[in-house]
Amino acid sequence: MDAAKKCVAIVGAGPSGLAACKHLLARGFRPVVFEAAAGVGGVWRRTLATTRLQTPASAYRFSDFPWPPPAASEEDADSDAALFPRHDQVVEYMVAYARQFGVLERVRFGCKVLGASYVGATEREVAAWERWSGNGEAFGDGTGEWHLTVRHDGDGDREPGRTQTYRFDFLILCVGRYGVPKLPSFPDGRGPEVFRGRVLHSMEYSAMAHADAAELVRGKRVVVVGAGKSAMDTVAQCAEANGSRYPCTMAYRSAHWMVDPKVARRVKFFTFTSSRWTELMVHKPGEGFVLSLLATILTPLRLLMSKVTEAYYKKSIPIEKHGMVPDCSFAQGSLGWRLGILPERFYDMVDQGSVELRKCTSFGFCADGVVLGGGDGERAVGADVVILSTGFHIDRPLRDVLAASSSSPWFGDIVAPSGSDDDAVLPLYRHCVHPRIPQMAVVGYAESGASIYPYEMMAKWVAHLLDGAVRLPGVRDMERGVAEWATWGRWARRTCGGFFLKSCIASVTTWYHDQLCRDMGHRPRRKPGLLADWLEPYGPADYAGIQ
Repeated sequence: MDAAKKCVAIVGAGPSGLAACKHLLARGFRPVVFEAAAGVGGVWRRTLATTRLQTPASAYRFSDFPWPPPAASEEDADSDAALFPRHDQVVEYMVAYARQFGVLERVRFGCKVLGASYVGATEREVAAWERWSGNGEAFGDGTGEWHLTVRHDGDGDREPGRTQTYRFDFLILCVGRYGVPKLPSFPDGRGPEVFRGRVLHSMEYSAMAHADAAELVRGKRVVVVGAGKSAMDTVAQCAEANGSRYPCTMAYRSAHWMVDPKVARRVKFFTFTSSRWTELMVHKPGEGFVLSLLATILTPLRLLMSKVTEAYYKKSIPIEKHGMVPDCSFAQGSLGWRLGILPERFYDMVDQGSVELRKCTSFGFCADGVVLGGGDGERAVGADVVILSTGFHIDRPLRDVLAASSSSPWFGDIVAPSGSDDDAVLPLYRHCVHPRIPQMAVVGYAESGASIYPYEMMAKWVAHLLDGAVRLPGVRDMERGVAEWATWGRWARRTCGGFFLKSCIASVTTWYHDQLCRDMGHRPRRKPGLLADWLEPYGPADYAGIQ
């Protein structure tokens, strides 16, 4: 196969799209990357001014491209600033990666993919195939292709707003999870239409120019709805702008486990959770009887260690004082990765009166603000601006690209069925390909503690698949593999009490990477020696040799 003659499209130039392009280039392909924005970086290009990494930079990196040394202005390599770089530093890192490996030349900026249609075998024929893509090969028998409808909004070569259709032999979707905001529903008379102020979702607020975002909240009464990372970052930014004169109110139903970075460093949580021996304490997809028994036996130890960590966090961070203890235990939060890093000085701002915390069971609008319901009845809180940090429809970016097709709407229905946001795992084999959707892969949907290098491992696996180095089993066996992950996901969700991030592989990342390594023909054990392999944490550099 002449890789250079195969036309491959990548949708999205975030970290997963960059990794996919880099590894396809390394194997002789010449992919085209469509990116709607004016630069690479994905969500990191549209964040609040104060946003930082949630995981240490040593874990959030590409395997063969380390971060540059800390700037002279940063005290040392172990400072909070060096461990958790700012959003603009993350973008700079991704731009440097793309430039180093020739990815930038393959990206068409200002090009939004409106829809993707598969043209070839009929849906009935595809449903009857016993092998993925008909013959188990990435490009099938050569008769099928994907047609992408692309709107050019500013690539410089075409009239803005003009649409064009392109044909490709293979499609890789790197569209992420956080592109369609989720808005709450309200009873009649309590929706945003009765409110005289401004209502917006945190995605819209984060996408604003930093000066415009600051101006929007300056001197205003602001209410932020939610308690996740984006909510806390927004609250902190508003509090810094207005101080105690116009305190920012955070209205929330349930708090998350948000940890002060200094406390996280002392506990070494990220190091502890990334070793093989800690994975022995949790059940894994398709683990077999012995490993299942071992996980069951070790579960009390895992719970005890989590309880000790939880007690330490409660002692070190004033969450009990301020009513911010999550409804889930720390063990549940870490398994479902409902964790985050606190904004700097967050609880100092609460103590100083710049932030007011309001736990509630219901939320609605009135003319002058919001109405929060609780055990002691309803209470009105005045507001000029309300920012909804209420999450995202995480399946919609995938579903919308495929559902826009008139020739293959079935694909959109099966990759992310309507109403499937509450499913524990997306039905993708190895979290990359759907057994019934030919000549298409998804990179970067699964969540983990440090997303870049799992994304990169997916990208490597997909590049090996296109090059013929990965041989897929039959469709039925692929579906059994998907079912194993679905069964595990349901167990994880039950264990977490419902607090489980969809397709979250954080607690079994090394197990997942072992599967990918075996498929690619590489040894899963990446450490020098048995003890090191079991006890030392796994990270990006361990997989640098896989190209």
